[in-house]
Amino acid sequence: MPNPIIRWQIVSPEPDKAANFYRKLFQWKLSKANAMGYRELKTETKSVSPVDGGVWPSPPGQGSMAQLFIEVADVDACVARATKLGAKVIVPKSVLPDGDTMAVLLDPVGLSFGVCRLKG
Repeated sequence: MPNPIIRWQIVSPEPDKAANFYRKLFQWKLSKANAMGYRELKTETKSVSPVDGGVWPSPPGQGSMAQLFIEVADVDACVARATKLGAKVIVPKSVLPDGDTMAVLLDPVGLSFGVCRLKG
């Protein structure tokens, strides 16, 4: 078994605000909070493909963190929508050496996340 990543979670002191931000930004379906306060976001992704990742050095003065990257059709449009919903741009749109296009944002509750358009 290759030990694939099969789930992700966002932990926030403002879970309603965080959940609603991602629901609005990506049109994901959001369940009501259960007895433990967990709110499920359904991405409705049908394919099961590898979720690859890597390890980067953190910027000076910043600690360790995990960061999700969400595939989008249009990085510019997603960044514009995210900023209207209260996000801030941390890393402006850039083209990576492999041809992918990405940007990194800070959501309204302080979690950084990336959006990416894969080449091809």
